[in-house]
Amino acid sequence: MGERIGVRNPRTGQQDYWITPPERDALADLCARLRRRQVDWWKGGLERRIEVLQQWREALLIERDRLVAALATDTGRRVESDIEVDLVIGGLHRWTREAPTLLATGEEQPTSLPFVRVRGELVPYPLVGVISPWNFPLLLSLIDVIPALLAGCAVIVKPSEVTPRFIEPLSRSIEAVPPLGDVLAVIPGTGETGATLIELVDAICFTGSVETGRKVAAAAARHFIPAFLELGGKDPAIVLASANLELATAAILWGSIANVGQSCLSIERIYVARSVFSEFVDRLVARAKRIRLAYPSFEDGELGPLIDEQQARIIQAHLQDAVEKGARIHCGGRVEELGGGLWCRPTVLTDVDHSMKVMTEETFGPIMPVMAFDTVDEAISLANGTIYGLSAAVFAGSTDEALAVGQRIQAGGISINDAGLTAIVHEGEKNAFKLSGLGGSRMGPAAIRRFVRRKSFLIKTNDQPDPWWYDVIFRRE
Repeated sequence: MGERIGVRNPRTGQQDYWITPPERDALADLCARLRRRQVDWWKGGLERRIEVLQQWREALLIERDRLVAALATDTGRRVESDIEVDLVIGGLHRWTREAPTLLATGEEQPTSLPFVRVRGELVPYPLVGVISPWNFPLLLSLIDVIPALLAGCAVIVKPSEVTPRFIEPLSRSIEAVPPLGDVLAVIPGTGETGATLIELVDAICFTGSVETGRKVAAAAARHFIPAFLELGGKDPAIVLASANLELATAAILWGSIANVGQSCLSIERIYVARSVFSEFVDRLVARAKRIRLAYPSFEDGELGPLIDEQQARIIQAHLQDAVEKGARIHCGGRVEELGGGLWCRPTVLTDVDHSMKVMTEETFGPIMPVMAFDTVDEAISLANGTIYGLSAAVFAGSTDEALAVGQRIQAGGISINDAGLTAIVHEGEKNAFKLSGLGGSRMGPAAIRRFVRRKSFLIKTNDQPDPWWYDVIFRRE
């Protein structure tokens, strides 16, 4: 076994939990075992896989309270932990219901040649690796696992070392369903563990920063395996003059501070039509000031602590950079230490521009910089002026007006008259634009089809020679 690593509790700042990453040889042996047992998992058929995953759903329900408790300790927040577990359990139900249709190969089909027919087969990648982040530890560990298992793959997951406590109750749920334990493993580990994992699997799913995503993509390319990357975001919201400001401010506030803004699809830039700018800011600030910190107990407020100490430093640096360049803070405005944890109240900024880090780099905190625009073209140009293209939001007086703007935004998931819908609604197939990701969609039907390769059997249906080779080979003899 590797060296023990301490884990920081985000509410106290103390190390009160330890993990021990596996040694390379042990990890290689585990991957080899999973790959061997994958053959029976696949050959056993989809109906059997659905049955096993339905059993797992029941096991997760038994472990539900312990999963929520572990996630709450890992992340310092409780409401989102409840939602996270329920989204996973709901996702299992949805995928087991939809998989038969999505994995159907169809009947044998004719081709352009009357004596040749084609039959398809879907062949899963034997072993899929998943490297998941710390902001939604359970959900983002399993969002790729469930469709991969149904597709017939074996899967190994390496969650973030920042939030590993949920591994224990999750592993108990897996052990409660022995056929699942044959093809699914969740291991603690560091970035080094994840780098080793890429060398041992047949496809890799990674959720995290652009910087690390580049390294994962390069390593996957060296090993000639597919990489499915969901990376950072700097999601804009555009508020047109016709928008319902009561709705827009409420939705944007939620989209900016849910999970303390620690979400790749968090609203991080807000562009508002100048004619309604002052009213929008007043409404947003009034709402933001009503949000309380969940300190000293979970029940004392709505906003938990910042999970990662390093990210807290980035948030503070972005705020300092903005203020030094002329930004005005209306509420919040700093990272504060309470009880050993690091906290940040909802922060609304104006007098911002794209020279500031808070408008161009991923902040990953409850920070809402608001900037006025004069024309729709200007708003779209500002929204697209980024290296990111994960998601966005548009608010307008009508769906058509909002859609007309959304169609011009260079991002994969656009919430119309709402914010952050891709966090809740997983049916919408989308791709990341620009540096926000690579590979097939993890939403919608494509999410499960990423994990299979398509094989075609081209079947000759008569015993007559083919004209293109018969004339060449036999008539010259």
